[in-house]
Amino acid sequence: AKSSFSHGSCRRQQKLNSAPQIFDGTQISDLIGESERYSTRKRDGRFLRQVAADGSDALGEDDARPAYHPRRVRSPLRHLSRRARPLTVSRHKSPFQRTFANQVKRCGEMSRKLRFFKDQIDKAGLRCSPRHELEPYIELGDLERQLADHEHEVLEMNSNSEKLRQTYNELLEFKIVLQKANGFLVSSNAHATGDETELHEGTYSNNGFIETSSLLEQEMRPEPLNQSGLRFISGIINKDKLLRFERMLFRATRGNMLFNQTPSDEEIMDPSTSEMVEKIVFVVFFSGEQARTKILKICEAFGANCYPVPEDTTKQRQLTREVLSRLSDLEATLDAGTRHRNDALNAVGYSLTKWMTTVRREKAVYDTLNMLNFDVTKKCLVGEGWCPTFAKTQIHEVLQRATFDSNSQVGVIFHIMQAVESPPTYFRTNKLTNAFQEIIDAYGVARYQEANPAVYSVVTYPFLFAVMFGDWGHGLCLLLGALYLLTRERKLSSQKLGSFMEMLFGGRYVILLMALFSIYCGLIYNEFFSVPFHVFGGSAYKCRDTTCSDAYTVGLVKYRDPYPFGVDPSWRGSRSELPYLNSLKMKMSILLGIAQMNLGLILSFFNARFFGSSLDIRYQFIPQMIFLNSLFGYLSLLIIIKWCTGSQADLYHVMIYMFLSPTEELGENELFWGQPFAPSLLILTTILQILLLLMAFIAVPWMLFPKPFALRKIHMERFQGRTYGVLGTSEVDLDVEPGSARGHQEEEFNFSEIFVHQLIHSIEFVLGSVSNTASYLRLWALSLAHSELSTVFYEKVLLLAWGYENILIRLIGLVVFAFATAFILLMMETLSAFLHALRLHWVEFMGKFFHGDGYKFKPFSFALVSNDDE
Repeated sequence: AKSSFSHGSCRRQQKLNSAPQIFDGTQISDLIGESERYSTRKRDGRFLRQVAADGSDALGEDDARPAYHPRRVRSPLRHLSRRARPLTVSRHKSPFQRTFANQVKRCGEMSRKLRFFKDQIDKAGLRCSPRHELEPYIELGDLERQLADHEHEVLEMNSNSEKLRQTYNELLEFKIVLQKANGFLVSSNAHATGDETELHEGTYSNNGFIETSSLLEQEMRPEPLNQSGLRFISGIINKDKLLRFERMLFRATRGNMLFNQTPSDEEIMDPSTSEMVEKIVFVVFFSGEQARTKILKICEAFGANCYPVPEDTTKQRQLTREVLSRLSDLEATLDAGTRHRNDALNAVGYSLTKWMTTVRREKAVYDTLNMLNFDVTKKCLVGEGWCPTFAKTQIHEVLQRATFDSNSQVGVIFHIMQAVESPPTYFRTNKLTNAFQEIIDAYGVARYQEANPAVYSVVTYPFLFAVMFGDWGHGLCLLLGALYLLTRERKLSSQKLGSFMEMLFGGRYVILLMALFSIYCGLIYNEFFSVPFHVFGGSAYKCRDTTCSDAYTVGLVKYRDPYPFGVDPSWRGSRSELPYLNSLKMKMSILLGIAQMNLGLILSFFNARFFGSSLDIRYQFIPQMIFLNSLFGYLSLLIIIKWCTGSQADLYHVMIYMFLSPTEELGENELFWGQPFAPSLLILTTILQILLLLMAFIAVPWMLFPKPFALRKIHMERFQGRTYGVLGTSEVDLDVEPGSARGHQEEEFNFSEIFVHQLIHSIEFVLGSVSNTASYLRLWALSLAHSELSTVFYEKVLLLAWGYENILIRLIGLVVFAFATAFILLMMETLSAFLHALRLHWVEFMGKFFHGDGYKFKPFSFALVSNDDE
């Protein structure tokens, strides 16, 4: 029998500077054969069951047919865990026709029984910790028989317990009805006796003759209930049904009844739901057999239980004693049954976790075995799969070890196959890079051998976050949180965390890098909870007048070299603070955005070169680079020149007149040195701007027209003279991996679709160049918002409260400032900056080169088998 094991082709990464090692994806076919004849025998104290070629268990002790050890079949899979990914070979069969369908069904049934035991243990409130001593290995067949016996025992105990509980509830209700209904009957009899005495006293003497009351009065004298025709029905009903029950009785008897009720003193457990239910005792007085029939039917319809209550008090007491005696016996029986049931559940609970893991693993093994197929001799199983190239040697070694451990006489045949479909994507990550890879995979899994954006996002993602969040005081707070998660990493990784805490713990290294970059950007902005500090020396500015008392309103004069690092602290609070910081952050946002978009275009070039697509380089990469940099690259150059020269030129004016009138003189907005005084320099600037505009306009049709016509020419040359199509085969048409290239045949060439696609792509890039550049201005906007919010909380809360001499007001101000900083600046602003940085990477950066239409390499692994794999 062929052991089913998965092999996964490694995701090959393109080597781009700091990219990880390159791996070649290969497909593996493996063959495990065994044809010895044997009977069931005992080895190492464990029985090995036979699995025939059709997948059914051979129950006989001796069998002359070729048979297969389940352990020999499953052993290679256990050794290959987390190393390979299986592919379905038996695609022509339905899931019910495959070899090991019966074993999968049996594992599913055992999983159902184990879930039943788990529900019963939870329902009983038991806590069964697994035994720590080493338990002997148990075969799947023995486990199946044990589970069947335990299930039958528990079901029988549940049935008996439910019947006893039902009887106990009936007796308990009977006791309550006897106690409560007796009060109604006693008061009714006392009232009747009083009326009878009053009527007897109504007789009188007239002229020596004793006269009695009239016949009507005699007929109206009260008699016992059974003699006067007045009857009653007593019972008990749920409290929530009482009002509807009473209303229905009144309507059915047309008001000819007397309804008495009283709440029961104790709640009664419902055996079906195991919930305590509050009930009401009722007694209905009526007259006539027809009314009795109606009342009984209504009681049955409303689920009211009726119990006979004798009128004689002596009989009531005797009946009550009998009921109490039976209740006492039933309580003892129920307690004994509950203890016995708990003991049985505890016996199961000690091994429940191990059994559930065993069954899940066995089911996963058989599911994988069903992906294999028999060869023509029906003695070997053939399997295909993907594996990382670096793991081929390990896989071969573990297959040999599995053959040795299972004592198989036939070894494993392992060789490389040519891949038809696109391999899965696999990146080797560590604790630091795994979180960034998950962020990229949330957008889309990289195509096989496509450049991985996560390599660059490790640096660019936390940096763009810090540009929006820059404050080294807030960055220190984030750093403390990240260090807490890192120091407790081993303990937290072994605990079951909540969804929010699990998300924070998974991104602990992302938070660490964001905190470090926030401290760096905060030092550049010179903001510590919005307060500037002279960290790197004194300010380069001083008061304009030595006698002035307020340098912020009178003005500042530069008197020495610039501040060595970051923004000079004297800008804080000055009249020109906001225009200066706005100009700085806005221009910096544009420079960062143009740089990252150019990086994305460069990665598209490496992708095209790696895949050998010269058309993408000539008709996509080159015109896109020309269009982007002739306009926005030129803008970035103007920003740098303005910073270097200290020019007061308005860049908005320069860029607008570059389109409207590139030859017109700009006057005071001239940017280059000596431009107003050097006609030759002015001419060169004009020629440069006109040249850049022409290049931008030429790049648009360059992107649009050549590539579709080049593809059409290639198609015509390739299929020239061919009049027959390619026949499809079932081997590549069925059971295709989602998102893979398996089964992708040569599609019919449709020039109109390709042209429309290229048109959409060209328009999207042209418009996106403008919108994406504007989108990077969010770096400036969020940085400004974060700084201003921090300033408001500091000045209007903390400093305002500190201006009072009252210690209570100061304490309240400090608490409000702390809460505002923690919940608004450290939580909401962090989440906001995180999401905006995510958008900039997904759309503006990755949209330039990333396809994201691959599928992940998911190797067969027992560690990844979860409770959902049922």
